[in-house]
Amino acid sequence: MQIGMSVIACSFFYLVLLAIVYFNKRKVNTFETRLYGILLGLNIIGLFLEFICCLTVRNLELIPFINMIFNRLYLVYFVTYITIFTVYVYYVSFDKQKINTTDSIDTKNKMRVTISVIYAISLFCVLFLPLYYYNDKNSVYSYGPATNFLTILCGIYMIIDLYCMLKNFQNIKTKKNIPLFALLIFFVIAFIVRNVDPSIILINSSFALVTAIMYFTIENPDIKMIEQLNIARDQAEKANHAKSDFLSSMSHEIRTPLNAIVGFSQALTEEDLPPQAKDEVKDIMMASETLLEIVNGILDISKIEANKLEIVNTEYNFNLILEELVSLTKARLGEKPLEFKYKFDPSIPPYLYGDKVRVKQIILNLLTNAVKYTKEGWISFEVNAIQKEGVCRLIISVEDSGIGIKPESIDKLFTKFERLDIEKNNTIEGTGLGLAITKKLLDLMGGQVVVQSVYGQGSKFTVAIDQRIVTNPTTVVEPTQVPIENLDLSTMKILIVDDNKINLKVASRLLSDYHCQIETLESGLECIDKIKAGNTYNLILMDDMMPKLSGVETLHQLQQIPGFSIPTIALTANAISGMKEKYLQEGFHDYLAKPIDKKELYRVLTKFLVQK
Repeated sequence: MQIGMSVIACSFFYLVLLAIVYFNKRKVNTFETRLYGILLGLNIIGLFLEFICCLTVRNLELIPFINMIFNRLYLVYFVTYITIFTVYVYYVSFDKQKINTTDSIDTKNKMRVTISVIYAISLFCVLFLPLYYYNDKNSVYSYGPATNFLTILCGIYMIIDLYCMLKNFQNIKTKKNIPLFALLIFFVIAFIVRNVDPSIILINSSFALVTAIMYFTIENPDIKMIEQLNIARDQAEKANHAKSDFLSSMSHEIRTPLNAIVGFSQALTEEDLPPQAKDEVKDIMMASETLLEIVNGILDISKIEANKLEIVNTEYNFNLILEELVSLTKARLGEKPLEFKYKFDPSIPPYLYGDKVRVKQIILNLLTNAVKYTKEGWISFEVNAIQKEGVCRLIISVEDSGIGIKPESIDKLFTKFERLDIEKNNTIEGTGLGLAITKKLLDLMGGQVVVQSVYGQGSKFTVAIDQRIVTNPTTVVEPTQVPIENLDLSTMKILIVDDNKINLKVASRLLSDYHCQIETLESGLECIDKIKAGNTYNLILMDDMMPKLSGVETLHQLQQIPGFSIPTIALTANAISGMKEKYLQEGFHDYLAKPIDKKELYRVLTKFLVQK
């Protein structure tokens, strides 16, 4: 008897300490954790009641009424504990998602009703069936119809618990069911021991041991938080993949009609049109370029946020980038009454090593913003350099006499989709992504940006980027200086493969200026048949996203044809950053994004068809 009470006391104090730790930890608030908290609390109450019952039975003659109350309460506790534990086993054993599906609602409701009925009957029996007590110098325990009923009920619940655990066989392989099986084993052992020697009381202590095991295996708040974080991470990764797929699809779907708009507009500018018509064509081109910038901005910011945008460093001619930036800015000025001033430090090394595409994008974003938000006055573009130990620090400043920025708004400048003074600037096109992308690119490249502005008088953006100095360039390819209009490719045969008829018409129209022989096909399978039939071409322009057989799959099959060596260019609307490198890895010789830029098309034609 003394041993049993000592075990109860030790179990009680251990569970109290465990409960203090558990309830003071930050937890994931789920149905499962709430059930465990109830079981933990009930177990502590049960150990206390069991200890009191042992004392009151020993003094039965002195306090019979109190003894009856505490023993009946103990039986109520026991029924409540094993009922809630069975619900817990059911919830843990089966997949929670399946439990909460529409198909299982009827089963779930039936189980709830069944458990409620069993629980109500059990309470009635343990409260009103006869209960007797045995007490001698060595043993103290209760017996009778009430305890017999409780023994039968425990057996029924044990069968239900075992069925639930075996039904979900997968969880048996994990530590998820270890404490549940342990409880069944300990419970059986405790009953056997009690029947052999009623003075040894182990049932509630077995509950306490299993409750502790549950804490350290499946209900530890830290482990649960980690599990939830892992689930959240997996969901975030799936969402990112879905977003990337959506953006890729969106890019393709928007760029396909844009290809027709830009392509035919470029062709119309070279036709003999009335002045008014030419102006309208230019407006169409400007509008399509703005839409293309918006699409590119959304794709870039998504790539950056997904940590998938990489800085690709190569050797490049910085002077050529400055020339392009000046030319692009002048074109953007249009008819605005603005003076565009630019000044470049002559000591800037002509060749640098870095990501020329991103350097150009950063500067162009600043210049584009200056043009957008300056209605009259001037724009100044200045580049200086500080050279030290083989590194050139580019100090790039773009200043304007535009609308300026309020002091309290400067911190919001680099927030995505943030547009300042929206009421005042609601006629200015854009999404507010340019500066957000600029800041994130600078962070990736280890650069910095400083903003100075006086509201109503103008702004100055100063950027510092470090680039390595290249003294003996080995990979820089200077652009061919042959004028576009003088390119005659009348002896060249070009095959265009695209499932979209409008895209075929656009590419054919742009190529017609070079007098080349053009053939068009609408599928990769037709292309393979043509090559297998012995047809030869000087160049193939191939779309990637085609039904049945993609451009990449088509190219791989073409490469298996003996003697195939025709330069093949990826012609695609899938223009997300990094796609060019992907297509080159797949075996394409070069890459043209839709909408087709005439300068890029010219570059490809001269690269592969003009004799060097």
